[in-house]
Amino acid sequence: MESTRSKVILVDDVKANLTMGRDLLKTFYEVYPVPSSEKLFELLENVDPDMILLDIEMPGMNGYEVIKKLKANPRFSDIPVIFLTSKDDESSEMEGFDLGAVDYVTKPFSGPLLLKRIANQLLIVRQKKQLLASQAALKNHADNLEINVQEKTAEVIDLQNAVLSTVADLVEFRDRLTGGHIYRTQCYLQALIDEMVKSGIYADEVSKWNMNFFLPSAQLHDVGKIAITDLILNKPDKLTPEEIKIMKTHVPVGVDAIEQIMHKTKEHAFLNHALLIAGTHHEKWDGSGYPVGLSGLNIPIEGRLMAIADVYDALISERPYKKALSHEEASKIIEDGAGSHFDAVLVDVFKKIKDKFKKISQEENR
Repeated sequence: MESTRSKVILVDDVKANLTMGRDLLKTFYEVYPVPSSEKLFELLENVDPDMILLDIEMPGMNGYEVIKKLKANPRFSDIPVIFLTSKDDESSEMEGFDLGAVDYVTKPFSGPLLLKRIANQLLIVRQKKQLLASQAALKNHADNLEINVQEKTAEVIDLQNAVLSTVADLVEFRDRLTGGHIYRTQCYLQALIDEMVKSGIYADEVSKWNMNFFLPSAQLHDVGKIAITDLILNKPDKLTPEEIKIMKTHVPVGVDAIEQIMHKTKEHAFLNHALLIAGTHHEKWDGSGYPVGLSGLNIPIEGRLMAIADVYDALISERPYKKALSHEEASKIIEDGAGSHFDAVLVDVFKKIKDKFKKISQEENR
């Protein structure tokens, strides 16, 4: 355990909730229970917290008003906020994310689940700070010997990959129905790209990619699911048309999240791939996909590749509302989708290495 524990402020106007929250968190964190929004801002004059757990429905200034005030103040704007609330409707949850909350937990909550989400968010904050520190160090030592620059670059790549992996783990932790999906799709992409390089398929485009960035960036293809309510994300039945519409918003939400990161950093190499993959992997060759309805070669090749990997893994995976298809059944659907759902050229690549897809799915599902 670290010698200095993270500071967590818990804001709730109900005394019983403060007591329960303090007892849950005090083993792991330095906890500051606060009974009102006004007391929160008084405390912030003397305490610099690592996280704020914020109730929404409070007398006086409610949680939404509090987070607006926090985000408007440069001193407090970077403090991660998790909403704790009895509200469980999608509009309230989306409003919280739009205002800058990092997570949204409905009450009554599971103690272990809340602790896990707090730990994940604090880990992301720490790694972000490490990444920014390493990038600053890299800039300061740009005039050093080439070997030193290479070492620092490797450190930055490792940290970038660590951040990507942490975010991907957070997405998968929330989307409990798709365990292992993110890692498997990376493996499928690797198999497709290896065959493309071997066969000279789309050689001009692929030759320009830095694989140290491309494959790890694919982990963010579903990052927007962080903003989808648990009621839909982990629903044990088929989604209604309205729920499907809400689920589809994970694409623009993910694109927006990646663009916000890009605005705050000068290093975009790995984010450029992530942006294209997240934004276009649900587009279809015939233009019937979403969110924009791109077609043919107007769909970036990153999105066309992820479409095959993503759909294949969905087909061979069991869900509460459907059985897993066999590798042969899934492969036929991919092949039949050439020229309509998928790029026919890439489907030909898939045909050559589909046995590798089968092997990957079997190994990762053991």
